[in-house]
Amino acid sequence: MRIERLGALYGRRAGDRVFAVMHLPPGRALRAFAETHEAGYCDYPDPEERIAFWDASFSERAAVLDDSLPAAYVSEMDQGLYGGLLGGEVRLLCDTGTGWISSMVPPLLNDWDDFARLVIDFDNPWGRRYHNQLNVFRQGAQGKFGISHFILIDSLNFVFELFGAGRTYEEMIDHPEEVRRAIDFAYELNVRVQDYFFDRIPLFAGGTCSYSAQWLPGRVVTESLDPFHMASVDYFEAWGREPAERILAHYDGGIIHLHGNGRHLLEAASTLKGLKAIFFGDDTGFPEAFEVLPALRQRAGDVPFTVGVPYADFTAALAAHTLTGGVLYHISGAPDIETANRVMEQVRAYRV
Repeated sequence: MRIERLGALYGRRAGDRVFAVMHLPPGRALRAFAETHEAGYCDYPDPEERIAFWDASFSERAAVLDDSLPAAYVSEMDQGLYGGLLGGEVRLLCDTGTGWISSMVPPLLNDWDDFARLVIDFDNPWGRRYHNQLNVFRQGAQGKFGISHFILIDSLNFVFELFGAGRTYEEMIDHPEEVRRAIDFAYELNVRVQDYFFDRIPLFAGGTCSYSAQWLPGRVVTESLDPFHMASVDYFEAWGREPAERILAHYDGGIIHLHGNGRHLLEAASTLKGLKAIFFGDDTGFPEAFEVLPALRQRAGDVPFTVGVPYADFTAALAAHTLTGGVLYHISGAPDIETANRVMEQVRAYRV
């Protein structure tokens, strides 16, 4: 039933229906993680330990009858892998509130003269870690849960890894041709990273598991438009649309996320060829997406959304029959499994 429901959502055949993932209070697995780990910078963890964490976490919520499809996120790779494959210094950060260990890299280059020396090396330490962690996750998850796709670092996101965010905007003005060469290089790098993933992680029921979207048909990637959140729509059209559409076309489409300061891009982003869904992030200084969801829907047409919402706000809107359709709601603070399942009965019956 979950695959059927999610397939209807992302096939744009469920604009009159609503969908939900029920997030429960921290369970034993997350509490144990917080007790045995320190928040902040950390070393690369044991992949066996990481897949055991995901296994324990999903076991605790196995009885939740929502629209979730459990999928472990390879957060240790995340952003840092791309720079790591080029010899960059990967730094890992532990978040004891979520159980995630994420990665990033400081700028790889001082100037463009160093760009020609960049080599994609899957045999270096981070390439070997990537290979090993995918193997460990595939074996540990088999028959129990999926492995989620993870973020692309292409287009200007990759130039951020080369020079840092502030300087990237300067380079777009001072050295636009070099920036475009870097964007082309980023396409090759990202395709190799993502093809490597799809070659080793089998599709589930013909689709891709997704931490935010849960499941989408085909080989679907997750693209980031973050660099354009602080730029005009014209800049996005000039620099961001073509790279995004090019890599979405290499796969069976993709999902994007928009933070609060990127909502001015909504009309343009919602017309990306190959777009499957938009996830809205909530950020300080901006209305929560749930609060302005009807307006966002009006601006984006029938594009499927995913948004976060507190349990009390969601159930109040459910009772008042004011929920926006074609949306996967990530509901935080559901009190317990039994209550979550009772609410899900109303969710499945709801029609806009």
